[in-house]
Formats: sequence, structure tokens, C-alpha cells
Amino acid sequence: MAEQICLFTKDTIIIKPSKKSPALLRMTVLVFAMAFGVYICSICLKQSNFSISSKFLNNEIIERTHCDYSIDRSQIPYVHYPNPKTFSRVECACNPVRLFAIVSMQRSGSGWFETLLNSHINVSSNGEIFSVKERRNNVSSILMTLDRVYNLDWFTSASKNQCSAAIGFKWMLNQGLMEHHKEIVEYFNDRGVSIIFLFRRNLLRRMVSDLANSYDRYAKLLNGRHKSHVHSHEEANTLSTYKPAINLTSLVEDLKLMDKTVLEALEYFSSTRHFIIYYEDLMKNRTVSCLFNFMKNLGIILVTYRIR
Repeated sequence: MAEQICLFTKDTIIIKPSKKSPALLRMTVLVFAMAFGVYICSICLKQSNFSISSKFLNNEIIERTHCDYSIDRSQIPYVHYPNPKTFSRVECACNPVRLFAIVSMQRSGSGWFETLLNSHINVSSNGEIFSVKERRNNVSSILMTLDRVYNLDWFTSASKNQCSAAIGFKWMLNQGLMEHHKEIVEYFNDRGVSIIFLFRRNLLRRMVSDLANSYDRYAKLLNGRHKSHVHSHEEANTLSTYKPAINLTSLVEDLKLMDKTVLEALEYFSSTRHFIIYYEDLMKNRTVSCLFNFMKNLGIILVTYRIR
């Protein structure tokens, strides 16, 4: 509103300020009161939600404490009680479940190692679930798949009963693991997932095995069928007749790249709970002592196994 100016003399100017509208003042006070009321209501709602969530959390802690009477306190972050959507675990509701992942590279003995794990009646390792590209297109699809596996809603031929003591799978380094390692590390730490790193010390032998497997995928030497893993001496002798050709020019660089990939994986996941096992150590000892140590850390009792 413009101010009124009155001239009394030639050299004198008197300025009279305009009167403020009482309606504007009332409107300002009303807006302030409404904003303050909304702020108070939001605080009350937050406190209400916190009390409700605390109530549910306390109930969950009480329920888990009822089941955890024999669990060491140091193992509590790694013990879970899944509630599957596809079936009921009522009879085994108090049976704790450990979560694990076998992180490896192709032709490193992971299939053989997984067979040993699955020979336990209450251990389920579900193979290379991320070999399917759709399951590793992005972080969201990866985490969704992990939730299904660790919630016991993933069914494969390796799936056991509702009283499984440990659940996991194989994850190759070239199946989205390295590209999204930050989110996966955070997920594993939040869920208490134990990682088994399984690698080969002799990278040259791994390369030869990989080349032979790639050749047999098309040649199908075993009666017109391709097998990634043999189950008899006869099958092994048949596949060993193929002698792959190695590019000596790039051999050193290829081996260095493999070694670098392994070191990067160990560095990326160094903050997780993990164990490192080498295929040669298992074969050299001709026992699965490393497997015993790992399963002991998972809280699972194994009977004695020997490699024939």
C-alpha cells in the first residue's frame, strides 16, 4: 500500500505511514498456528509409530529368546528363524538357520564341494542361481532373489525339509557379484551371511579345465552328452583325451587377470564373515577338515567324510 505524503511548507515534508490491515494480521497468526499444529501432530505420530515398532521388536526378541536358549551369544547375529511364504515351519519354528554363499570361479571344484555340503541331511546349497541373467540384471533383482533363497522360498533339487540348518548357493565372480559388491556386502553383513571363498591355487590347471569344458560343450564326447562334472574314472579318461591349445602369447596376462580378480573379490568382501578354502588343500589332505571347520563355525555337526 502506498504511503501518504503531505506537504505543509516549501521545505517541510511529513510522511504518514499507512495503517496495517487487521485481516492480514489475523491471517498471519492463523497460518502460523496451523503450521505449529501440523508439526505437533507429526511428532505425536512418530512417537506412536516408534512405540508400535518397539512393541513388535520386543515381541520378536522375546520369541527368539525363547528359541535361543542353547545359542551362544556370539552366534546370535548369524542365527535366523525364517518365516517362508510358501510353507509353514511350525514344527521347526525354533530350529535356527544359518545363511551362507559359496563364492568361487568356474572350474574351481565348487560343484564337488557343494555336493559334499548337500550330503548333510539339513544343509541345502542351491547351485548357481545367478547363472540366469534375469536374476542379476540389477541390484533390485539380485536382492529380491537373495531374499527368496534365505527365506526358504527357493526350491531346487537340493532343497531339504523345513528343518534345514543351513541354506545357501554358489555364486561365481562373473555373475554380477563384482559389479554390485557394495550393495551385496551391505546385505550380507545385515543378514549375517557367511561366505565360503573357494579358489584354486594352480590357475593354469583351472584354465585348462575351463578350455576342456568349453570344448566338450559342443563336442559332447560322453555318448553325445555334455557333462560339466564327471562321476566315474571312465568319464574322466574320455574327457582327458582332449588336449586344449593354449595361447602362449597371452598366457601370462590371462593368469595375472585371474589372480587380480580373486584378490579384488577378497578385498571387496573383507568386511564380511568369510572363510577361504583352496581346492588343492582339500585334495592334498584327502579329508574335508576345512569343511569340518566351516560347518563347525556354522554350528552344524558333520559325520566323517573321506574322499575316495
